[in-house]
Amino acid sequence: MSNKSKKYAMLFDLRKCIGCNTCSIVCKSENDVPLSVWRAWVKKIEKGHYPHVREFSLPIVCNNCEDPICVTVCPVNAGIKRPDGIVYIDPHRCIGCRYCMASCPYGVRYINPRKKIAEKCYWCHHRVDAGLMPACVVTCPTGAILFGDLNDPESEIAQVIAKNAVHVIKPEMGTSPQTYYIGLDIEAVETVEEEK
Repeated sequence: MSNKSKKYAMLFDLRKCIGCNTCSIVCKSENDVPLSVWRAWVKKIEKGHYPHVREFSLPIVCNNCEDPICVTVCPVNAGIKRPDGIVYIDPHRCIGCRYCMASCPYGVRYINPRKKIAEKCYWCHHRVDAGLMPACVVTCPTGAILFGDLNDPESEIAQVIAKNAVHVIKPEMGTSPQTYYIGLDIEAVETVEEEK
């Protein structure tokens, strides 16, 4: 199956996530991400009032949206959405103007302090193009992260999404995020966003 007929997505099963940060650490190693910035991270969210407080982990990566605002605002056309759905930034075109960062409703882009260009999670497209899974998927100790082709009904991610209630972050933005969550506490996520 060619990449033109694929539609990649990522899924975090929060019932399995233990908040260990393995995904964020391996992302830094795999993609040579400088210490001061992150392509993937695990947000810790507390809900409730003392003494009845619970904490849960929320892994954050770029949503590689179906309708990415970040691509449309780039003045030098450095933002590109591939036919398979992966959104990336052409490092040879990016001028570090931060328009894409300002437009992203999810806050998942950063300026690389060494290269002075915008970067983000690309779902390890260099690995995907070589027939491998993204680094975070391979290293997750609990199998909480899935990646694959939603257009292939036989793919594990398509089957899991078909059998479970899934949510995306900020669906009201109209970007059609392609990063899905099982067990997402929408109320807690909204509370965190309001506190910013």
